[in-house]
Amino acid sequence: MDNIKRIFFRIRNILILILLMNIVVINAAHRENRGLFIVMSAILICLYFYINIVPLKTKKLNKRLNIMIGGYELIVDSTFVFIIEILLYIFLYRNKGICTSIHILNVLICVVVLFITVFNGIVRLIFTSRDLGVKNRILILCLCWFPILNLIIIKISCKKVNYEYLYELKKAERNNLRKESEVCNTKYPVVLVHGIFFRDWLFLNYWGRISNELERNGAVIYYGNQGSSNSVAVSASELKTNIMKIIKETGCEKVNIIAHSKGGLDARYAISKLGLSEYVSSLTTINTPHRGCKYVDFLLDKIPESIKSFVALKYNKAFKKLGDKNPDFLGGVNDLTAKSCKQFNDEIKNVDSIMYQSVASKMKNVFSAGFPLNLGYLFAKHFDGENDGLVSVSSAKWGNFLGVLTAKNRGISHGDIIDLTRQNIEGFDVCEFYVNLVNGLKEKGM
Repeated sequence: MDNIKRIFFRIRNILILILLMNIVVINAAHRENRGLFIVMSAILICLYFYINIVPLKTKKLNKRLNIMIGGYELIVDSTFVFIIEILLYIFLYRNKGICTSIHILNVLICVVVLFITVFNGIVRLIFTSRDLGVKNRILILCLCWFPILNLIIIKISCKKVNYEYLYELKKAERNNLRKESEVCNTKYPVVLVHGIFFRDWLFLNYWGRISNELERNGAVIYYGNQGSSNSVAVSASELKTNIMKIIKETGCEKVNIIAHSKGGLDARYAISKLGLSEYVSSLTTINTPHRGCKYVDFLLDKIPESIKSFVALKYNKAFKKLGDKNPDFLGGVNDLTAKSCKQFNDEIKNVDSIMYQSVASKMKNVFSAGFPLNLGYLFAKHFDGENDGLVSVSSAKWGNFLGVLTAKNRGISHGDIIDLTRQNIEGFDVCEFYVNLVNGLKEKGM
């Protein structure tokens, strides 16, 4: 239905643009109907402003997406109109005896109308699309004045925007169909545990759009709320305290933990060493370095103590202001070495009553993510093999291994797997992955 609506809007817009762009020629051909020309011009101008201001309306999507896809349509419509206008001049206008001044005026109107329409469409894309990213926005602003190059970058941007629209439309339709089934309504609530160098902030969700998608499908979501960086032992103690608050406040018997990166080590420690096992039904680790990162051993050995101390001091000072009680940069990093994780695994054993499962992802190449993950990929590739920019696939395997996630064009980075950048990746629906993951817990009675 939405595709039919888009086709209708496209035909409508093309007709309005073509008529307005050729209003001078139309008037020249019908000079005796001056009043009709004035009325027609006024109507076309009003309609032109209407299609440039009012978003494309689709009931299934929010206003941002409607404005975005409306901008995309304006650019595509302008392309069709440009081609039609050239054909009109080649096959219709050249033998009609229209004077040169009329042609010049008509061409000027065409240029102005198309420029405003395309400019409006580009502005909409820049301010509403999430998939464009910073790089594409900069390219649009820098290259939009250069012939050929501007066409290439606009084409690439439009492709990304259309994919984003179709992605969101498919998700909305899917959620609408399963709205009543609550596929993520697990027996026990889900606790999402973040990794190192981040906090659970109210207005900056570590898990991107994932939490809302899970709640939309019936899940009850809480967060680990441990500090951004500390030793595993300290972070695990904070995690246990927060989970016990959840248990007390909700009355639930247990929780399902889904932990990313170092959060998986924090959860394992809390379960096995701090008595949290009786309150946990399952632990799912996402890209957790269970066997550590060999490149971290290398870097900590090579980097001078003065530099490590300087970075740690600045980090700890900054995150103390951001809410951490006692951040410890080096304490967290040291526990991610391969040497530390070997000792950790010798001491921290799985609890039989808890289901352990894990997931890994990998980047396709160094260009699959921006800094610092692209640099991390090179180090991890050299020391550990296939990786997500920080954690190797082999290190992420623990318990029942659910497999390696990747995507055809770019793979899935350490940040992509938690929707950190809020970008839709072709071939991988991160929100749907977590919906299926939590649905699996529900199907197991957890």
